[in-house]
Amino acid sequence: MKVTTAALPLLPLIQRLLPGLPSVSGLPGIPGLPGLTGLPGRLTGLSLTLLKASALEAAILAGHLLLYPSGIAQERRPTPTLPSSPGSDSGSGSEDPHPSPPTPPRLPARPSPPVVLLHGFIDNRSVFLLLRRSLAQHGRQQIESLNYSPLTCDIRTAAELLGRHLEEICERTGSERVDIVGHSLGGLIARYYVQRLGGDLRVRTLVTLGTPHAGTRVVPLANAHPIVRQMRPGSAVIEELSRPCPGCRTRFVSFWSDLDRVMDPLETACLDHPDLTVQNVRVSGIGHLALPVHPAVATGIRQALDAVEAEADEADARTGARTDARTGTETGGRGGLTVA
Repeated sequence: MKVTTAALPLLPLIQRLLPGLPSVSGLPGIPGLPGLTGLPGRLTGLSLTLLKASALEAAILAGHLLLYPSGIAQERRPTPTLPSSPGSDSGSGSEDPHPSPPTPPRLPARPSPPVVLLHGFIDNRSVFLLLRRSLAQHGRQQIESLNYSPLTCDIRTAAELLGRHLEEICERTGSERVDIVGHSLGGLIARYYVQRLGGDLRVRTLVTLGTPHAGTRVVPLANAHPIVRQMRPGSAVIEELSRPCPGCRTRFVSFWSDLDRVMDPLETACLDHPDLTVQNVRVSGIGHLALPVHPAVATGIRQALDAVEAEADEADARTGARTDARTGTETGGRGGLTVA
């Protein structure tokens, strides 16, 4: 591809459509404009990345439309069962002629809190099918997906409902706290519960995936829906979330993608608050719909949850008691995920 001065009028449009493209100050061979020697290669590489990400988004959307009906109903809550005592009678009075092999002893380990999955706008729990399977395969035994109504018109009301659900989950499981993974609007609802409704007592870790923490300007025509207006920059809800919340006990991990077309600007999915313990993780190479689906992101989520447990174990070893999470914003952390 040959770049000439005829491309100059199109460069602002290219930079708008491809925000990852570095700013351009000139073209080779033009006095005072020496900066475009590597532009053809960068454009080609970025275009291929965008093409692959767009194809993946389309495939995920098609698959999710097929799975959507299966997630409309609320998840069935498991019925707790009491373990039978070693000497209990089976009812037949005779011994089992084919006894099962003895269960190998397990080392004592800290029980993991339940993981609660919260979907995004006009969606349901079916979006977490692959993430749930990944968490279960790596030792998370209590995973629950919550649906909120697509007719929900207020983030505050949804956050109050989330709080009631979490109280029920903690009472049923015997756990004092939970971990939450929220996609898009789901992360904003959970964050409101943590910061404004005292939910930091119940939520140990909040992982957000493509959540508009500072508000998004995408699709202005969607302003007809009240909850979309609440996700706009400068809305009353966004302003509430920017207020001080000293001593917040919840740890936040925010995954954001540099190809997320639902976030405008892209950095709105980064969480920046002086009173919160935050780790922002940049994901490169995938879009908004792929965040709760891609295996690389699932690995990052598991690592984030495991890191919190490791920190708690170290704190117990030092003090002999579980300590509260410290406050203060962290940036960078693990750096990011690159999905080729």
